[in-house]
Amino acid sequence: MKFKHQSAPGATYPAFLRCVLTLAVSCSVLTTLPAGAADSGSSVIEGSDGWLFPGWERSDKSDRTGLAANIKLLQETRDLLAARKIGLLVMVVPAKAAFYRQRLPQQVQLAPEVLSRYSDVLDLLNKAGINSFDDRAVLQTVEQGKQTAFYRADYHWTAWAAEASAEVAAQRINTSWSLPPGGTGTVLGEWTNDRRYGDLASNFMRPAERKRIGRDTYTVRKTADAGDALLDTGPAPVQVVGNSFVQPYLGFPQKLSNALSQPVGLTWNPGNVGPWKTMLDAVERPDFAHNKPLVVVWQFNEAQLESGPDASASWDAAGRMSAATWRSRMAAALAK
Repeated sequence: MKFKHQSAPGATYPAFLRCVLTLAVSCSVLTTLPAGAADSGSSVIEGSDGWLFPGWERSDKSDRTGLAANIKLLQETRDLLAARKIGLLVMVVPAKAAFYRQRLPQQVQLAPEVLSRYSDVLDLLNKAGINSFDDRAVLQTVEQGKQTAFYRADYHWTAWAAEASAEVAAQRINTSWSLPPGGTGTVLGEWTNDRRYGDLASNFMRPAERKRIGRDTYTVRKTADAGDALLDTGPAPVQVVGNSFVQPYLGFPQKLSNALSQPVGLTWNPGNVGPWKTMLDAVERPDFAHNKPLVVVWQFNEAQLESGPDASASWDAAGRMSAATWRSRMAAALAK
């Protein structure tokens, strides 16, 4: 497994809910919140059976103008990468609230445009000629028995969902691009269980409320020694770019490497950094110019696609820039 760039582990929160995570292995979270947010519980919505949802993702409307503009940016990125013979696969993780709308409290009603947004995103990507797949359908196959697609009191998808998505991503890559023969993929570890509070409970609820919600079981893979996992063993033909959904703890890059029988590189940041800055982090590295991948898998969360590179309510200031600046930096990096 190749981790070409290892950011500090972090949750996928917007800029106004800025967070820094400690060890990826323990998935511990230290969060800096706006005044009163943790006490008021305003950033978490409690549904049935203790299911928690992010309060910062709007339920009443969708920014279709922003969505269309950002799909155009993705199309331009696809063309820039294609000019360097690099393929682009965009993976969009569906919003937890829409996926589990039956678990939302009665007073939270999702607007029709929010309920249709994921399908609309797939339609826009298809019309733009951007390679993608229906990850919502993939996650629906995970929902069986005790398996769930998202953790009950956490913002993130489960390791089961991550691995199922990686399997379909590998299938799409193999049918769309040719990778070099004779690669070596990651050997997957055995499943193990951890008991802990979900990040929505631990960060956004009072101690008494958190205790009432209780801990969840995190079924994840045992991983290789951190020192071994970070070894650079050669160029990776596939590069994953995304947020904490694709962090090693949840297993997406390892499963993708295993399914492809190829090394996989990884560039990820906490969600408040944003997908646009994270893509720049990947392509502006000196070794990217010397060892360009054959395919980039770019992961977004559904709601993130409404926010462009300059979205002040979504991304930290250090990673925020105009769309024109972002285009310029992408073009310059890929021209090397």
